[in-house]
Amino acid sequence: MSVLVLDRVTYTYPDTEGPALTEASLAVEPGEFVVLAGGSGSGKSTLLRIASGLVPHFHGGEFAGRAVIGGMDTRDHGPAELAAVAGTLFQEPETQVVMGTVRSELGFPLENRGQGAPAVARGVEEAALALGIAQLLDRSTAELSGGELQRVALGAALAGRPALVLLDEPTSQLDPVAGDELLGVLRRLNEEWGTAVVLAEHRLERCLAAADRVVALSSGRISLDTSPAEFLSRAPADLLTPGAQLFQLAGLSPLPVSVRDARRALRRSAARPSQPPEDAPAASGLRRRVSWVGRSTDSRRPALSLGGVWRELRSGPAVLQGLSLTLDPGETVALMGRNGAGKSTLLRVIAGLDPVTRGRVERAGRVALLLQNPGDYFLHERVAEELGADALAHAGLAHLASRHPRDLSGGERQRLALEIVLGGEPPAVVCLDEPTRGMDRGHKRLLAERLKQLAGGGVAVLVATHDAEFVAAWAQRTVLLGDGRPVADAATAEVLGGGWYFATQTARILGGEGGALLPEEGAKVLRAWTAEPVSA
Repeated sequence: MSVLVLDRVTYTYPDTEGPALTEASLAVEPGEFVVLAGGSGSGKSTLLRIASGLVPHFHGGEFAGRAVIGGMDTRDHGPAELAAVAGTLFQEPETQVVMGTVRSELGFPLENRGQGAPAVARGVEEAALALGIAQLLDRSTAELSGGELQRVALGAALAGRPALVLLDEPTSQLDPVAGDELLGVLRRLNEEWGTAVVLAEHRLERCLAAADRVVALSSGRISLDTSPAEFLSRAPADLLTPGAQLFQLAGLSPLPVSVRDARRALRRSAARPSQPPEDAPAASGLRRRVSWVGRSTDSRRPALSLGGVWRELRSGPAVLQGLSLTLDPGETVALMGRNGAGKSTLLRVIAGLDPVTRGRVERAGRVALLLQNPGDYFLHERVAEELGADALAHAGLAHLASRHPRDLSGGERQRLALEIVLGGEPPAVVCLDEPTRGMDRGHKRLLAERLKQLAGGGVAVLVATHDAEFVAAWAQRTVLLGDGRPVADAATAEVLGGGWYFATQTARILGGEGGALLPEEGAKVLRAWTAEPVSA
């Protein structure tokens, strides 16, 4: 029996003109790994809300068709009953965590199902080990980073070994290692326990190799339902992975599903020179002037200067340890590092939300800060009440003016919140924390242009992110944080050009040769390596 069946489902949110999902039919069998692909607002999150029973029981609206999860029709069974069959992780894990400690949070769903103390203890331990959060078990959930909180929420969803796991952007706040480990856990559950996985993701390069099927949505309709390789051959450009874009631009085929496929195909093609060709691009000029830690290369006053900053918690270790950092007006800087390295804390310190224990923080003016949960910035029941008409149009959200902000997709909420924090007095510094969560490639490009526009006006831009592809598109400089202090601070091409984890997919495929970070740059390198397109 299928664990998930959607039969001609059409759903419309309250007070909206058109349906968010139209005539959607889908069947997922036990042990299948299904990836949902599509742009922001295409219907991916709505489909997952239907599969969890939140639609229509929580969101209301108009529902037609039939949804059956684990043999239970959602017309007759609500989210609480369906949770025994379907574990769910949505885009904002902070809204799902309800207990005070990690151990309590992992045990809560098991206790709700009436399991005894030994079974609960075993389930908590197994979930903690599987997700690499055993060291967090006795930590307060209020003190966790966004990535740590995401793993805890997922652990609670997986603790009872549900037959179906529904995931909405599960790696969006995870560092590259944690993201790979998470997908490994899901694949192991999928293969060894027969757990069906339905995962919505914009960064398809992270999960496509694990998938059995890819279901693509467009404007609320299922447009493709096929294998990963066939999906890449038929998908629009905005849904291609960077590796697939690299091969397409270089005239190579078939398009690779994974880095392994790409490197294997290149080994089979014409021999490469031992050194990059002289005309290979130097990462689109990203090797620009860099403001090094502790000093400014600009004669003007720095937009931001931190000297010897410590941030120590009473109940835990020091999150920031003697950190010094300087940003000049107009600089674009990416902040990267593993989960728990101190990125979010640093942004909160810069904005004055968290006090420093020791050290100094000097700001040239207002700091506009967008934290990880955009819902915290919404005060009204209609999008039109949050922003003026011009600002909505600038953000590409004018068509959603009548919607409730919390009914928007993750990417749409991010764009709305960004325009809210940018309003008012012009900022000297803009700080964004994981702003691409739930954002498709097209809107990431628009955000990158927005950040460069702000920098062109003299605003210093600092963005904490795990998205190396996004960083390569706009950041002059990348600061890699480790244990509360910078461990690398250099031009983006130097930091992301040759790594295993903190690297773009293009750089991983090419081994960092030619300084290429983006597909367009990598294609120039490949065309220089081989005189004519070579079929893989």
